[in-house]
Amino acid sequence: MLTDAEIAAYHEDGFVVPDYRLPDETIEAIRTDHDRLIARHPEFRDYCPNVLAYDLSFLNYARTPEIVDMVEQLIGPDFALWNSSFFAKPALNGRKTPWHQDGEYWPIRPIATCSAWIAVDDSTPENGCLRVIKGSHKQKRLYPHDTNPSKDLTLNQEIEAAAYNEEDAVDIVLQAGQFSLHDVFLVHGSEANRSDKPRRGMTLRFMPTTSVFDRELAVEQARAKDLLVGHEQRTLYLMRGTDRSGKNDFRMRR
Repeated sequence: MLTDAEIAAYHEDGFVVPDYRLPDETIEAIRTDHDRLIARHPEFRDYCPNVLAYDLSFLNYARTPEIVDMVEQLIGPDFALWNSSFFAKPALNGRKTPWHQDGEYWPIRPIATCSAWIAVDDSTPENGCLRVIKGSHKQKRLYPHDTNPSKDLTLNQEIEAAAYNEEDAVDIVLQAGQFSLHDVFLVHGSEANRSDKPRRGMTLRFMPTTSVFDRELAVEQARAKDLLVGHEQRTLYLMRGTDRSGKNDFRMRR
């Protein structure tokens, strides 16, 4: 469980690294599953936006009791997993992720998600670890984003430079098996990997069921923002409690 100090840090800074590490065998299992995914779908070499659409074995990691307990402490007892993605930065030429806010991409209203970012390899400044702007979530609003079509980026929505000061960025350095939890409004990104070590990270996206996953909005967002991938076909998995909104669609999709 998160300590009171860790919960306070999450709300103050927009993220926290819990004093917990997943077992080595779990990380090895994730690596094996990811290797299998890439062997079948080499187009996901750098970024797979929805691993559950291709391999439901990844759902096992979302159900890790320690992670689910911590998420409940942060967003309440009623929540769903709506996505799991994989940001893999191969050694030497892993792509950069631009500065952004997650909520810019997502059809969730009200906007709310706690993301778990699991380090599948050691994640360091040298191989492109996650970087965040502390406290940038506090206004609970989305800053202006522009479309950046560069092929050297994993995502194509980039926050306008005037909205943040990169000098305020801090690196989230993690050992394999550690993970961070971060707020949907937190400004974050990561540099390219030019090192000789890979940097794989798996994300789990949990939303409180007081919010609604709006599939019609997902279609509109993909069209208006020219998103690389749409979210309208995501399957929601109720992790704990009930659908408080009464409007979420949990039908299985592929």
